[in-house]
Amino acid sequence: MAKERLSMRKIREILRLKFDCCFSNRKIAKSCSVARSTVATYLRLAKKSGLRWPVPDNLSDTEIYNLVFKNRGKSVNKRQMPSMEYIHNELKKKSVTLQLLWYEYKQNNPDGYQFSYFCELYQKWAKKLDISLRQRHRAGEKLFIDYAGQTVPIQDPQTGKVTQAQIFIAILGASNYTFAEATLSQSLPHWIKSHIHAFEFFGGVPHILVPDNLKSGITNKDRL
Repeated sequence: MAKERLSMRKIREILRLKFDCCFSNRKIAKSCSVARSTVATYLRLAKKSGLRWPVPDNLSDTEIYNLVFKNRGKSVNKRQMPSMEYIHNELKKKSVTLQLLWYEYKQNNPDGYQFSYFCELYQKWAKKLDISLRQRHRAGEKLFIDYAGQTVPIQDPQTGKVTQAQIFIAILGASNYTFAEATLSQSLPHWIKSHIHAFEFFGGVPHILVPDNLKSGITNKDRL
């Protein structure tokens, strides 16, 4: 804020030295204790805003500043999003999420879009993809079940032993409503128990269970 107030006072002085005293940018910079690039920027913005010397007496330093920097707040909207194709392809990779991609984007664009709008822009773009690739599901018809590729470490509080837990996931096709839990293995007892927990979580049983060819749910492969 103090830096902004200083800028307000110096814009008028830079314009005076340039057009009243005919100083060079170098001399103006030395006189006002600012960089030559700052002088050039102020003069360019003043010209773009239509501000001319002499500045009207009824304009305060604050009004001059607001006039020169009237488009300052619009700069964020001009920032470019990453390529939507890039985001779409990155999301196909293991462990990559929109949150992670947004974080990387903000690292390079500190004044860029916030996470909610970043997601909204991507989702709007994604809706324009070839609709023939989309699957339509009726509510309560299908429950897609699988184990996540990654595991998570869990520690026995008594022995301190660390075990890699399997992540069971069940997703309703129509709503994408998701249930997930960690289990000690993908063995049949854990597989069945996870289904029971999922049905209890959803409060019902779907018409069809759709496993993704995982070993726990497939005993005999049959190509029909």
